[in-house]
Amino acid sequence: MKREIDLSEISDGRLYTSNDMVKIGCNDCAGCSECCRMVGDTILLDPYDVFWLEQGLKAGFEELMASYLDLRVVDGLIQPHLRMRPEEGCVFLNREGRCAIHGYRPGFCRMFPMGRIYQEQGFRYFLQVHECPYPNKTKVKLRKWLGIPALESYEQYIRDWHMFVKELVMIVEGIENQEIVKNLNMYVLNQFYVNQYDVEKDFYPQFYARLSEAKPAAAMYR
Repeated sequence: MKREIDLSEISDGRLYTSNDMVKIGCNDCAGCSECCRMVGDTILLDPYDVFWLEQGLKAGFEELMASYLDLRVVDGLIQPHLRMRPEEGCVFLNREGRCAIHGYRPGFCRMFPMGRIYQEQGFRYFLQVHECPYPNKTKVKLRKWLGIPALESYEQYIRDWHMFVKELVMIVEGIENQEIVKNLNMYVLNQFYVNQYDVEKDFYPQFYARLSEAKPAAAMYR
């Protein structure tokens, strides 16, 4: 998602790596679920998020769409996001105010209240100081906070996915025929989301096989 931000207004002025300590510890969100109620339709899902949901819920993408996900257009691209219930928040927020999919929650949820800022050689994390109302936070190593297996592989994937999406946005912006835009969107949606991943196998080889097919296919739309 394209965002014009002023880090001096929303962060503590530092950029972090996953090996840094950050003051974000909130006692396991004890007594608070505000971040799960105020996000609207902003929790966009990348292919790894969908893989994790398919694995955790033992459901394909179409089943997820029936109960838990919606689609929206962001920067000209159709992207899935977590469904929100009016005045209740995330569809996965249970009656106790806890996340029902905490073990396989999306990357945006794991990262909160951190954000990512992309640079030429990748990205760094930054702390969104106004997002989490929990008082007296403690320092936690960001790697532990994220809780993502094979984090280096994940971060490389995030960089590669971001660059591909950025390229897609540029392609879409240059197409005037909306039927062609729709066709490209449907191709990407099917290639990376609808066509189910094998949850018994490693995600990354599956993703990169699909990406290697999608890059030249998308380039044909230029």
